[in-house]
Amino acid sequence: MKKHGGAKTKTTVCFSNIIIFLTGAFMSLILVWSYFSIFSPSSNFTILTGLRKTINNEPTQCSGSNLQFDPNEPGFYDDPDLTYTIETPIKNWDEKRKQWLESHPSFKPGSSNRIVMVTGSQSKPCKNPIGDHLLLRFFKNKVDYCRIHNHDIFYSNSLLDPKMNSYWAKLPVVKSAMIAHPEAEWIWWVDSDAVFTDMEFKPPLNRYKNHNLVVHGWFNMIYEKQSWTALNAGVFLIRNCQWSMDLIDTWKEMGPVGPEYAKWGEIQRSVFKDKLFPESDDQTALIYLLYKHKDVYYDKIYLEGEYYLQGYWIGVVDGFGNVTERYLEMEREDVRLRRRHAEKVSEGYGAFREERFLKGEFGGRGSRRRAFVTHFTGCQPCSGDHNPIYDGDKCWNEMIRALNFGDNQVMRVYGYVHSDLSKTSPLVPLPFDYPDEAW
Repeated sequence: MKKHGGAKTKTTVCFSNIIIFLTGAFMSLILVWSYFSIFSPSSNFTILTGLRKTINNEPTQCSGSNLQFDPNEPGFYDDPDLTYTIETPIKNWDEKRKQWLESHPSFKPGSSNRIVMVTGSQSKPCKNPIGDHLLLRFFKNKVDYCRIHNHDIFYSNSLLDPKMNSYWAKLPVVKSAMIAHPEAEWIWWVDSDAVFTDMEFKPPLNRYKNHNLVVHGWFNMIYEKQSWTALNAGVFLIRNCQWSMDLIDTWKEMGPVGPEYAKWGEIQRSVFKDKLFPESDDQTALIYLLYKHKDVYYDKIYLEGEYYLQGYWIGVVDGFGNVTERYLEMEREDVRLRRRHAEKVSEGYGAFREERFLKGEFGGRGSRRRAFVTHFTGCQPCSGDHNPIYDGDKCWNEMIRALNFGDNQVMRVYGYVHSDLSKTSPLVPLPFDYPDEAW
């Protein structure tokens, strides 16, 4: 406000007093509003916005994404030539994603490690009498894992391309998920018959910072033994980038949409002598690309073998008793792992166990570490047409055990566990200081 020189008249003095009074009232109102704004749930000014403390006092940024804002300016979604279909390539995807994040700034924090999990099953009811029940529990297991670790999840029970059926059905879904989720750095495909059996473990994404595809596999099985089981394509992390779009375009050419689909089956069997069936499949196709074009793909594909990104269920499920006792022993040794806590802070307890007891511990037989993912390869819970080498109901019984093993890690936060892994129910309540205080 301007200051005026000269003598002050009565009117001027009154006017000044009014201004002073209004200014003071306004400032008082601001202070009161600020006070209530700080402690109001709807405040735009929050103490330690977007931060929470883990058990070891290391801050982790929470999501503050604006789910309602979408600018009016045209973006790649407004391009009528953009297509989600598997047969039409996507170009300049890195630039498109970058522009989308720039125009949606609330999604930029944490985007480099953001994951969307993708899974699915057939659209028709299962032929196996308990198939639909098993698929529901497999899906619940994945939803539980994603909720605990703040991942989004998409479940597809439709063929996005009628030609790309069976094991090829995942590629159209993965590509569509990449386009639908430009905010996510990683798309994580997990087969319907794979179950998370370590709810605490998180993939070490920093290890993959220079890679675009992470899959469980072994170098020597590809380049020395030429085996079609050198890796497993039922569980993989793929970076949401142009390189991955190009890989999918090349990969799918060996599938049913490719003009030489039948020929590719013959080529795969000529290279990988242990391949059991004549059709070209997605797994052998990926191994073929690695084997024949090592200079193009190997540097960007991480063959993970230090933990069970997916572990073959034979040899894993039988060890649940021993590994459970090892984890309970850790909790008896350190009271912090026995402490009751809200599910939303479970990651901190997992990080503490990792640092305190499991650092440097690789997965595998005899390991103190739980198998991260247990994959029921060859069981086919929906059709029921399991591999004949498995006797009777072994597949279904072991699935129930694995699902209950994973579910116990979830339900414990809710105060209950399955007392018998072989039975879906009943759940029993846990005593206060379990496992130091036995039930």
